[in-house]
Amino acid sequence: MRFKLPELTIVRSISLLTAAMGIVNVLSAVTPSLKDRLKLLEEYSPFGVSRGGHLTSALAGFALLLLAVSLWRGKRVGWLLTVGILSISIPTHLIKGLDYEEAAFAALLLVLLILTRRNFRARSDAPSVRAGLYAVSASLGFTLAYGVLGFYLLDRHFQVNFGFWAAIRQTIVMFVAFYDPGLQPITGFGKYFADSIYMVGAGTGAYALFMLLRPVLARLLPSTDERARAWDIVRAHGRSSLARYALFDDKLHYFSPGGSLISYVIENRVALALGDPIGPPEDLESAIQSFKDLCSLNDWVPAFYQIMPDRLDAYQKLNFDALPLGQEASVDVSAFTLEGSENKNVRNAYNKMLRNGYKVAVQSPPHSTRMLRELRSISDDWLATRGMKEMGFSLGWFDEEYLNTCPILLVRDGEGFIDAFANIVTEFQANEVAVDLMRHRSFSEKGIMDFLFVSLFLWAKEQGVASFNLGLSTFSGIGEKRADPALQRTIRFIYENVNRFYNFKGLHAFKEKFHPVWSRRYLAYPDPVNLPAVSISLIRANFRSSSAEGER
Repeated sequence: MRFKLPELTIVRSISLLTAAMGIVNVLSAVTPSLKDRLKLLEEYSPFGVSRGGHLTSALAGFALLLLAVSLWRGKRVGWLLTVGILSISIPTHLIKGLDYEEAAFAALLLVLLILTRRNFRARSDAPSVRAGLYAVSASLGFTLAYGVLGFYLLDRHFQVNFGFWAAIRQTIVMFVAFYDPGLQPITGFGKYFADSIYMVGAGTGAYALFMLLRPVLARLLPSTDERARAWDIVRAHGRSSLARYALFDDKLHYFSPGGSLISYVIENRVALALGDPIGPPEDLESAIQSFKDLCSLNDWVPAFYQIMPDRLDAYQKLNFDALPLGQEASVDVSAFTLEGSENKNVRNAYNKMLRNGYKVAVQSPPHSTRMLRELRSISDDWLATRGMKEMGFSLGWFDEEYLNTCPILLVRDGEGFIDAFANIVTEFQANEVAVDLMRHRSFSEKGIMDFLFVSLFLWAKEQGVASFNLGLSTFSGIGEKRADPALQRTIRFIYENVNRFYNFKGLHAFKEKFHPVWSRRYLAYPDPVNLPAVSISLIRANFRSSSAEGER
């Protein structure tokens, strides 16, 4: 029986060997070649390139250390670049001083990479500012380490004997002052090394600059044709309050072979999909699987946010875990009434606003520039009063192009000025509408939100709409029983005790007074070990300022 190492073990082992090869290259670059080998090389080699070989070895070491991270994640491009760097390193080690030990190590690693090439198939990451900043840090750190290591090991090549801290100081001084008259090399290799620090810094700095500019030069955004295709799918198959948000500009689009749409964002290697796949019901399972395959190919962690309870089986069948997020509220507007003692507070607030001269009107798009300008001032006032920025991902934000696709309910005071507004979002194939932006002026009369929502329900009832979606009540209805898992009970504790940071209970109570039907929503993720990364990505996606282009 043949023993076969697991693929992950192979990938990680090759990565560690590559990092070791990078360290060997750097050490080889900062130490002079053995004299007897140099004599042999000078006697038989027609090339006088030993100094250039040391510099090439240093830059190759930097590249291999970076590529080791790429190989750890199974990147195909990382494999190709490592093969290329090693192919250069082998003759370089021989030319600079007959360093056959390093050359043999590089050759062995090259053979291992070629034999294991099928294990490296993940695609490259999308350009991001974060990756550029990491590259800047790596470049500065490597150049500092190169200089410190060289001065520390080569003190006999200079008039000054450098200790560790003196080596750090000397390297920093060279880059701050760009020269150091006190630095006196006494050997040719010492002079070469002092000059090489600037060349290594230039090489690594050029790489860092490229990585910083790359997000500007190449952005991962859907094409016009992809956006049109996404609209067609959502119109034909959209059945949830999230369907419209799947079409926003902050999302990437994946189209399954079976005709489904998955809209997602990339945050910290997590591919976070908004809601369930939108498409033919019979394509649900295959769409989830094909998206999971896409994520595997790109070294992403797949996750689905706010999936419906009747879809859970499909995710669990494909080895996803599910965590309840809270409950979504939906009001049956056909049965909505202000009558009865349980509706007394809402009825009183509504009637008071009517007595004070407040009126509502629903405006259909397109909307006038003047009206949108007035709504913008209300929105800015509402955000400023709460110390908030626009959110994104699972919510809309104030955008004129978006608002021009929605009916907008306007609340006017007794003098005719707009005091509050809400845009109404269709759910396409579902006989339900949802509300997205709900904003009012900071000095609005108390009870204006009750007035706004009652008006929305009455309007929806007139339009023959079956139900009105009030959105997710985060963390509600979770961990209420002792038998519930510890994680759910922890979420319940957060729900009960963090109101001073975010009013979860208050928002739930506001929705509850309209007597909605509650339905759970879930987060699906591939393994419990990924839950912290998925949670952080979810927070970043939702609380990212939507008015600015984010990195991908």
